[in-house]
Amino acid sequence: MRGDGDGWAVSPGGVRHWGKFGAAGLLLRAPLGTGGAAVLLQHRALWSHEGGTWALPGGARDSDETAVHTAVREADEEAGIKAADIQVRAERVTAVAPSGWTYTTVIADAGKPLPVRPNMESVELAWVPEDEVDQRPLHAAFAVAWPGLRATFARMDTSECGQADAAELAATLPRTIDLGAEFVWLHADPAVPGERAVLLDPPYPPEQPDDGESAVAAAAVAASGDPAAGPGAALSAEARVLGIPRSWVLGG
Repeated sequence: MRGDGDGWAVSPGGVRHWGKFGAAGLLLRAPLGTGGAAVLLQHRALWSHEGGTWALPGGARDSDETAVHTAVREADEEAGIKAADIQVRAERVTAVAPSGWTYTTVIADAGKPLPVRPNMESVELAWVPEDEVDQRPLHAAFAVAWPGLRATFARMDTSECGQADAAELAATLPRTIDLGAEFVWLHADPAVPGERAVLLDPPYPPEQPDDGESAVAAAAVAASGDPAAGPGAALSAEARVLGIPRSWVLGG
């Protein structure tokens, strides 16, 4: 049954965006056997808007839906991805129109690249290594949003963890972590590249900061050794150490 969100939101000047109440899509990551992560992309049907380009499964939001509900439903309809097989990690508004229309990207993880089943809206679906996404012809709006959605790879240093935490990390990772200013694909495989990450306990930084800035500040402190260092004070990309609040990995 068609939802009540199907239709156009029209901005001044006549520019139209699909979804009377906005739209949402699912950015789904899964670990690769060789290390790193892959993202599920949809090769859009030729009859669709910017047909032939690559983007995320997604579509119009109904009036009674959250962005998360929309993205997960659309991933089921367009790719056969079931809600029970994924874990939602975050959401971002990645496009806004003068009409008030918004597009929200919902970020989620799967334990492995899941089997997919394309519907008529897709030429094909593919699990694409994260560092190869921008090598494909992307839908224009997704191309603009992608740099802010792409994850930095980081390796958890389990040598500084207790035995119980190390065991729990092995069962929890890899996964996407939302630091507010960036996303991190966090893993614990010493054979896989990534910036160094360490677990931080309270009271610094707070367990659940409002905007992620505390985690970024903690990364700067860990890299510079200066407790007065502010966000962005890491010595260099090579020297940076990401401080991840413990509950973000083992409790959230």
